Amino acid sequence: MNENHQPLYDINRSSKPLSEAEALFWLKQDNDISMQYYAAWWLGRNRSTHPDTVPLLCKALDQRQKIESTSTDSNKVAYNAARALGKLNNRAAVPSLLQALQEDDYKLKEASARSLGDLRIEDAVEPLMKILAGGPQVAGSVQENSPRLKEPCEAILEALGNIGCSNPKVLSILKSFSDHDRPIIRGAACRALLQLTGDTCWANILMQLLSHHQLQVRRSILIDIGAIGWRPALKPIMETLAENSLKLIALRGLIENSSPSHPQDPSINEILLSMDQLL
Repeated sequence: MNENHQPLYDINRSSKPLSEAEALFWLKQDNDISMQYYAAWWLGRNRSTHPDTVPLLCKALDQRQKIESTSTDSNKVAYNAARALGKLNNRAAVPSLLQALQEDDYKLKEASARSLGDLRIEDAVEPLMKILAGGPQVAGSVQENSPRLKEPCEAILEALGNIGCSNPKVLSILKSFSDHDRPIIRGAACRALLQLTGDTCWANILMQLLSHHQLQVRRSILIDIGAIGWRPALKPIMETLAENSLKLIALRGLIENSSPSHPQDPSINEILLSMDQLL
């Protein structure tokens, strides 16, 4: 990066919103990586449909540095590019995301897994399962001198649930993580199993986790339940000790993400009334 380069658009000082054309310009150039990073986020956040968007994001994703350190600015651009591609509903992004999934970079693998799940790419099922093949004792074990697990298990478990492939191998891997030591990983596994099977035993575990003593866990499970639209969770959500703003997000999810194969009670009107109580 040229340290003397001064960006034409200063996101800290300019009151003018970035346009799609400007975002594409900043993503295409490579003198100001901070603006590339912002442009990649902007294009995903605003669901850009410009024909240059996906090719430029894939280029940004493919140009990551193959080094041990993941703290470089160019890799941060790749993370945002991977996240953005998951929001654009364009299968042209799939080859780049699948390739990124094979990298050792933890954050890149995590972002790519989430995007492949958001895009519901069935071709991603096998590589995702391969990452988790060692089960909780390997993929789900803690890295040396780090609080991280060896693999981004939460993102991969959620991706498998979102893709919707319920073959026995997938279910077996998911079940192996349903009693993981970390409650957020248990929640991700149970969320996916509930999505794929509709079995209330997995919902019951999620409901129990809404009473977990750690606020971070309760927050995570609220988001999980909203993401899959499990309507019977209305009362437990309302009783959860967490911010009303998160409860509102979860309740909105019960309306927007409810599957026809899942229980449709309580009704939308009941959920809306509960939302009113939180405002």
